[in-house]
Amino acid sequence: MKKVIVIGAGPAGLSCAYELSKRGIEVLVFEASDQIGGMSRSFDLWGQRVDLGPHRFFSKQKEVNSFFKELVKDDFTLVNRQTRIFYDGKYFQYPLKFGNVMKNLSLITIFQILWDYLIQIINPIKNPKNLEEWISNRFGEKLYTIFFKNYSEKLWGIKCTQIDADWAAQRIKTLSLIQAVISALFNNRSNKHKTLVDQFAYPKNGTGTLYEKAAEAIKKQNGEIFLKTPVQRILIDDINNHAHGVELNNGSIIKADHIVSTMPLTYLVKGIKNTPLKVSKAIDSLYFRNTVLVYFEIDKKNLFDDNWLYIHSPEVKLGRITNFRNWCPSLTKKKDTTILALEYWCFEKDDLWTQTDNLTIDLAKKELSHINLISKEIKIINSKIIKVPKCYPVYETGYQENLNTTIDFLKNIKNLFPIGRYGAFKYNNQDHSILMGLLAANKITNNSQVDLWQINTDTEYQEDGKIKDVLAY
Repeated sequence: MKKVIVIGAGPAGLSCAYELSKRGIEVLVFEASDQIGGMSRSFDLWGQRVDLGPHRFFSKQKEVNSFFKELVKDDFTLVNRQTRIFYDGKYFQYPLKFGNVMKNLSLITIFQILWDYLIQIINPIKNPKNLEEWISNRFGEKLYTIFFKNYSEKLWGIKCTQIDADWAAQRIKTLSLIQAVISALFNNRSNKHKTLVDQFAYPKNGTGTLYEKAAEAIKKQNGEIFLKTPVQRILIDDINNHAHGVELNNGSIIKADHIVSTMPLTYLVKGIKNTPLKVSKAIDSLYFRNTVLVYFEIDKKNLFDDNWLYIHSPEVKLGRITNFRNWCPSLTKKKDTTILALEYWCFEKDDLWTQTDNLTIDLAKKELSHINLISKEIKIINSKIIKVPKCYPVYETGYQENLNTTIDFLKNIKNLFPIGRYGAFKYNNQDHSILMGLLAANKITNNSQVDLWQINTDTEYQEDGKIKDVLAY
């Protein structure tokens, strides 16, 4: 019988704890906050149900889909994805649709897109090192400027020339301009690219339902979950160099045979004593981006049809808007109002993170008005701010070298498994984090040889097929 400590009750931590407890392993989950679900949690707000921004579920991995179906069963719906890009005062369908693009762009702009693409084919950048080079290589400079530059710089808070090409290689993968045009011409029929999947599964009471059910199952299987219980550091045996427990913030020592960590990688390493100077310098170079969510309850049912909107316009700080009314009818609880979540991204030192809620709410109202999403006649009934720290690992150019130095150090610590978006410093979707958790559980119980650090780095990994087929497996 083994005892495992899991740090963090998000997708990676709970999927791991669920699988371990199902196999009869003693599991203790320590979560720093008072909620489960991490970035994928759901909560009640103004008599309705919402998430922390848009979180869709779509995977081709059988293990991940089994986890979903086992817990949610048939209590989910299939949502037809509709998303648009707002740029230069116009809304572009995403995935792209030929007629919509032709209507929104001038012939001069279209010619420039094709001309830049031709130039790039004739004279490509060899071994692109940053996001600007990688996307310009794939789509041409003009299309990069319209559909990638502004949004990416809002999200990451640095110039695209400072963002590592790894990010694009992970998230955009093999899509090219020619493929995008073909998809647009044929209205995206048979489109198999990950970013263009047009239907996804969604639990009827919010994304967080999956993790709430996982937590219930863990407890029924004799596991324990402790909320508001942050971990201070990992305990490591200096002689054998293996993790054997944790020290909580209150000074308590809890021993275990294995430690699964989904806490931010930077916190994990900085809490380890006698870290080599090279590793300390490497981890100091890795950092995260924060999210500020502004929720508005609006006295109108039909604002727009999209699940979410990408705001590419450089004149506003706003990055993305989620309309929860367009996800699942059960979320609204039969109310006639609409809840929007407006997303802003920042660092701890930025005014947006430190200023009063009222200032942030005023900014959000002004920007909604600026992009003409709601008219002056529409009334905002309620507003709320939620700040989520360390949401996005920043792939600054050269980050991989520092991450590799950190990984090499951690790989030498036996019985320690850093996983998840925070824990592995990877820009995971929730399905990637779930897969990491399930594979970590298998590694602990069956001593499988899978390298958890490789999850979501294989450029061949992408969602494909139709979701009905995937969930039926």
